[in-house]
Amino acid sequence: MALMITDDCINCDVCEPECPNDAISMGPEIYEIDPNKCTECVGHFHEPQCQQVCPVSCIPFNPAWRESKEELQAKYERLQEEKAGESK
Repeated sequence: MALMITDDCINCDVCEPECPNDAISMGPEIYEIDPNKCTECVGHFHEPQCQQVCPVSCIPFNPAWRESKEELQAKYERLQEEKAGESK
């Protein structure tokens, strides 16, 4: 499952640079996570980095976006292939 940022976000800017998939960006009012790019850091780290650095703990798992570890790994691999294709 992807992560999400709740309304408790204080726009402190620490999560965005921690995301290895560039899934976090500033939305109209608070930061948002693109569930199509979020792999919960599978393939990069053992734990979601945004959750680790968030000072207000406003980044829970998104119950509307459920994915298994295998699906997250496949998404990670797809994102890496796309990134490699863009850099050519």
